[in-house]
Amino acid sequence: MITASNGVRIRRAAAVALTTGAMFATAAITAAPAQAVAEPTVTAKGAYLMNGATGKTLYYKSPNTKRLTASTTKIMTAKVVLTQSNLDLDAKVTIKKAYSDYIVSKGASSARLIVGDKVTVRQLLYGLMLPSGCDAAMALADKFGTGSTVAARTKNFIAKMNNKAKQLGMTNTHFDSFDGISNGSNYSTPKDLTLLARSAMKSSTFKSVVKTKSYTAKTVTSSGTIRTMGAWTNTNTLLGWNGTLGVKTGSGTSSKYCLVFAATKNGETVMGTVLTSSSAANRTADVQKMINYGYAKIS
Repeated sequence: MITASNGVRIRRAAAVALTTGAMFATAAITAAPAQAVAEPTVTAKGAYLMNGATGKTLYYKSPNTKRLTASTTKIMTAKVVLTQSNLDLDAKVTIKKAYSDYIVSKGASSARLIVGDKVTVRQLLYGLMLPSGCDAAMALADKFGTGSTVAARTKNFIAKMNNKAKQLGMTNTHFDSFDGISNGSNYSTPKDLTLLARSAMKSSTFKSVVKTKSYTAKTVTSSGTIRTMGAWTNTNTLLGWNGTLGVKTGSGTSSKYCLVFAATKNGETVMGTVLTSSSAANRTADVQKMINYGYAKIS
């Protein structure tokens, strides 16, 4: 038989249990907002951020809108080179006058390659990705394209770039140049370029190149002597900031300022792209916000 006093004790115990349960429930509810992180406000017209390990989308702004890519195009140039069968990174390429004529006619960024010098494929990749050399891009396209003329070989190489884009699922991308100087139909999206970066960064060679701040190439002159080139400095000033490992800057009158980036900190990797930032300073600020946001979302 349950007495009145026993009944009181039972009711009190139940009340304590309910109160304790409510406290646990409240703790569970209040714990969730600690994981909530305010989305960054970016000035770039297009942006995309993913978890580099899983590929999960973390943030986006007009992620599938096609835009000019400027020199971020050179990520695909490097990707196509590095996926050639039986690639010899130490194979030598002779610098042709056509490459020099091209950058002069376009007013393009240059690795200052000298006509007649023999430069290795590895060195050309550094010349491509650090100072954003359009002469290095043309040399690689000429080397790895197929055809009987420079024009035919570079055109064939650009076709390889578009085939690789299809393989990677870059459905809103088209290349009409090997360096990002558009001929009227060179475009991609923040999401597509981030997919490209994630694939490219799986190459240890590519990863080594894009995280390098400065590189000095020793080339072989036409007379057989060794030429020590002026140091190539990486255009990506964010390297080393908060775990930033790369990947490639881009800029132009119409494309404005672009950056494809990757960063790793405490075992967490984020990758992303900003396209059409209004200034270099805004581009940097946008990417810094996105990297910090990505780390917070993953942790």
